[in-house]
Amino acid sequence: MALGRIGWLQGHGFSALTVAIALGMLVGNTLYPRFAAAGNAGVHFARLRLLRLGIVLYGLRLTVQDIGHVGAAGVLIDALVLGSTFALACWLGIRGLGLDRRTAMLIGAGSSICGAAAVLATEPVVKARAEQVTVAVATVVVCGTLAVFLYPLLFALNRHWSLIPGGAQGFGVYVGSTIHEVAQVVAAARSVGEGAADAAVIAKMVRVMMLAPFLVMLSAWLGRAPSRGAAPVHGEAEGPGRLAVPWFAFGFVGVVLFNSLHWLPASTVAAVNEIDTALLVMAMAALGLSTHLGALRQAGTRPLLLALALFAWLVGGGALINRGVTALLG
Repeated sequence: MALGRIGWLQGHGFSALTVAIALGMLVGNTLYPRFAAAGNAGVHFARLRLLRLGIVLYGLRLTVQDIGHVGAAGVLIDALVLGSTFALACWLGIRGLGLDRRTAMLIGAGSSICGAAAVLATEPVVKARAEQVTVAVATVVVCGTLAVFLYPLLFALNRHWSLIPGGAQGFGVYVGSTIHEVAQVVAAARSVGEGAADAAVIAKMVRVMMLAPFLVMLSAWLGRAPSRGAAPVHGEAEGPGRLAVPWFAFGFVGVVLFNSLHWLPASTVAAVNEIDTALLVMAMAALGLSTHLGALRQAGTRPLLLALALFAWLVGGGALINRGVTALLG
């Protein structure tokens, strides 16, 4: 967490979660195997229990009032970007690139919602392995980092082309609806201006709020729909499975609703958010400790190709969605 506060890392969109998984992988592939027998129970606890608690407490960063700040147009933009990106991930990843269903869905969730946090939240729903989660996190981090440098250039171009209306505020909604991580949204939008940064963060928070209904719908779909066109994965049934209700998603919604009442002092919310960050950092570090480089090499370049294709869609398709919805609803 201390490393994640370094100015250079923050300026380039790297959060404490990203640092944690990198350090976890470093230790996991060097020193940790000597102590794995003693530490595996704790690592497993962090990857499962602490992760779910961290996602629930993540709701303290959001309020229902955030939706009102972006209006119906902002909500519709976020929903269309999320749905189209995840659908493209499943179609292109499984049918086009031949990825296993879990990896494609994890990359799709990270790209369409909120980066590493969405990948972690989706992991228990799709029952993914550690290396699949790590591959997904790595690819969305790469693409989100590219976005930090690309979007300020796109803003300069948009001032001449006016593809995205609304000036800096309209471009901020575009940033928040299409960039992966919250930290990356802040880094890119601040390069444009304060007005863009405020709109970008609100649009991003509304997009993050869609994580809970997304997980519920994904769990229902996985529980009823057979895996069509996907290569079977170790431990994954090919036919319809049992509906696994992501109860922590309902906890996330409950915390958002509670936070919307503003009953807690700002200092208390800030303190709990620090605890929440620590929980998510421990989960990411545990994920890194469980990841073997051999499994990543075996995954090859196809996950990165999928992430780059989704990134291209977020940039281009996201711009068209922003323009179309704004023209329709204002």
